[in-house]
Amino acid sequence: MSRTKEIFTAAGTLGCALGIGFVMQSSDAATERYGAASDVAQHERDLQSLDAASSILEVQDIELTSAAFELQGEHLDVNLPSPDTEVTLAAASEIEPPAIGPAPQVFSDTCDITADARPMAAAMVNLTLDAACLPNERITIHHNGMIFTQTTSSSGGLNINVPALSETAVFVFAFGNGDGAVAQAKVEDIDDFDRTVLQWKDDAGFEIHALEFGASYGEAGHVWSGKPRDMASAITGEGGFITVNGDLSAATSMIAEVYTFPASSLGRNGGVTLSVEAEVNPANCGQEIEAQSLELVSGKGIRTREITLSVPDCDAVGSFLVLNNLFADLRVASN
Repeated sequence: MSRTKEIFTAAGTLGCALGIGFVMQSSDAATERYGAASDVAQHERDLQSLDAASSILEVQDIELTSAAFELQGEHLDVNLPSPDTEVTLAAASEIEPPAIGPAPQVFSDTCDITADARPMAAAMVNLTLDAACLPNERITIHHNGMIFTQTTSSSGGLNINVPALSETAVFVFAFGNGDGAVAQAKVEDIDDFDRTVLQWKDDAGFEIHALEFGASYGEAGHVWSGKPRDMASAITGEGGFITVNGDLSAATSMIAEVYTFPASSLGRNGGVTLSVEAEVNPANCGQEIEAQSLELVSGKGIRTREITLSVPDCDAVGSFLVLNNLFADLRVASN
């Protein structure tokens, strides 16, 4: 089956000077890339869309803050506790019962929230949270510019593994009612890995695709959310892996997809070609979608960019938009 491609220039601007390729691939091409639909892991999607800027594609450096990801009716850059502050609420004072009649029932508004961060292999961190007073609650997690939402369990707990973006990794947990907690871990092997983050709100349809060591789509070296691998690949030097951070079923979800690659790969020379794709779906068709990228390259700090992308009308559902050269390709020097 031959692969067909259509190029959409929508308004004729599309940031050509930025050197970012923008390609529309048909459903047939998508089938050739990824195989039958039954072979591809699908995300649960909330049918909500983003309010976006009017430009077709806009990429620029920004300060590393969460301001770009403020939600309607909710400000994520709230006054959060400092990393060394234990976040608890003061216990309510006891109330003396009246002298006559039955004593009223006394309620305590104390909400003890504790969080812990434990370093793991591959510069990952295990995060645990205990908030028994806040079961099944949406929570936003902040770390070095990366933001995503999770939902506590029926007992108010949370246990997840998250990629670190700094050696002294501080994680802030923020509930919608103002409660929260802070946890910190020292990640000593952070310089051994390069990381690429793409984060967005709701069902924008974005994906990171990595082609390692000259691999083509569908081959073993093609790493994406449908074939994510795990951290064992990075530990052994085989290649990279992808984690999808965030609860897609949460209200107004915020998702952070992270590609991790070992800075050196045993016995192999070459590199990784990175691209971003956005599937046209019923939630984003005919609209503008936004994302934010963060790139952590060992020894060079974090580079942050904003992305605004115009999606074709809904008759293109099932096709893919491809952004090339948004991320710097990764080079590998073998040991």
